[in-house]
Amino acid sequence: MNKGTLRETALKIAEGGIMSNNLSKTEDDLVVAAAEFAARDVRPDAAGWEKARALPAEMFERAAAAGLTSAILPREVGGGGVGMLCAARMAEVLAAADFGFAFALKVHANAANAVARRGTDEQRHRLLPGMIDGQRIGAFCLTEPAVGSDATAITCAAAKETGGWVVTGEKAWVTNGVNADVMSVYVQTDTQAGWRGIANVLVEGDFPGLSRAAPYDLLGGHAAGLCGLTFENCRVPDTNLLIAPGEGFKAAMAGINMARMFVAALCCGMLAECLDRALSYGAQRMAFGRPILANQGLQWELADVATDLEACRRLTEHAARTLDAGEAGIAECAHAKKFATRAAVRGISACMQAMGAAGLRAEEPFGRHFAAAKMCEFLDGTTEIQNVVISRSLLRPHGLDAS
Repeated sequence: MNKGTLRETALKIAEGGIMSNNLSKTEDDLVVAAAEFAARDVRPDAAGWEKARALPAEMFERAAAAGLTSAILPREVGGGGVGMLCAARMAEVLAAADFGFAFALKVHANAANAVARRGTDEQRHRLLPGMIDGQRIGAFCLTEPAVGSDATAITCAAAKETGGWVVTGEKAWVTNGVNADVMSVYVQTDTQAGWRGIANVLVEGDFPGLSRAAPYDLLGGHAAGLCGLTFENCRVPDTNLLIAPGEGFKAAMAGINMARMFVAALCCGMLAECLDRALSYGAQRMAFGRPILANQGLQWELADVATDLEACRRLTEHAARTLDAGEAGIAECAHAKKFATRAAVRGISACMQAMGAAGLRAEEPFGRHFAAAKMCEFLDGTTEIQNVVISRSLLRPHGLDAS
């Protein structure tokens, strides 16, 4: 694909979607850069990554060269300083090409952003340059083998010693875990204190006592590099304490809340890609002397998908705007994630059905996107957890709490 064709393709992809008419010129340029990167560097290789069940680590450096790793970081540390609206749109166009890569990149960028906004001057100076240029890959570590939705119950412990902490325990479902160099690890420092004892330490990839399990063998999304981590008397210096005890749990919940909005944006991208492909195929595929898209039954099926996509985008936009306004946006993000994940599973299946047997081919995006959409129903809180969050928002004004 030559540069002119690539630019035209990127501009087409960047049109429409989440908040497309509400971005600044700088933000628009970043969305186009993400679309160009998706068309040039992601889409051609996505099926191969899934087949190989691995993402080349160099992809983070290539993304950095396109300005995609630092967009949400503050300008004073070399970032783009964009808000959640722009970041969600970038996530959408990247996920249209491949969910696994888009999710891995978003987790890396969020980890770098945590260091930029919560870290000490020394941490920022030492860690951020490598994370911004994609040479040091970031990860979050909260979930454990026996702890998922109830983050207050984590057992990965950090015992204080002179000059640092000794971390012992396990983490599970760590995105980028297979390649991570800077891991933001939530630990329990005082079991008697409950959630108030949770802190966050930065474990670097070469620290003694850190070991990585084999990558998870999943239905899809292997570019996300998911695996488990074990910490066995892993010593972390005080200089790597990112969030002190008492503040860790609140920070974790804020991060998960933002991640829910991004999961919704990723689902928008996958669903849009599948709908576009189904429409293009239906307009060209002939049966009984006319295009199959001329059949009202197929039109109505895809019309329902289009309605769901529009609703997904508006809910995601509302959640992103709420976060940009400095509000918690807890219910807004839960609404967006719940609806978008359900709509993606349902809609991608409908688009795949519209393709007939052609939708089963590995070079088509449907299999990858359907598996990833199902994963999204569990990532950063299950659909059931979103219902709990939403129920609380409904009951609280009446002096009640969801059970």
